[in-house]
Amino acid sequence: MQLIGDIALAKVTIDAGICGFTTTVIATSDDGQHISLDIESTCPHVARAAQELSSVDAYTDLFSKLHETSLYQILSQHVIHCACPVYVGIMKAIEVAAGMALPKDATIHVEK
Repeated sequence: MQLIGDIALAKVTIDAGICGFTTTVIATSDDGQHISLDIESTCPHVARAAQELSSVDAYTDLFSKLHETSLYQILSQHVIHCACPVYVGIMKAIEVAAGMALPKDATIHVEK
């Protein structure tokens, strides 16, 4: 997490894999609960969802079942691939901006 004045900032870059799409999330918060999201994506589905995902309540989304979160409800209307790592990438950005996790890369290594 990076601080700019009193504002916590997390930046997450998500390489979605074989589709080749990249999503960048900048999550900011001045109170550790209300998170502002700036999402840019080369994926047209995520880009459409991003228009509706400008802010979330970290306490509500991080302590709910995935299908009950505002993040999931909005993304699932646009992103048709349920294994898309964008879901968890945005959630990690929210978690870091809220001060509930330290910034650390997460990795999914796929082999055949």
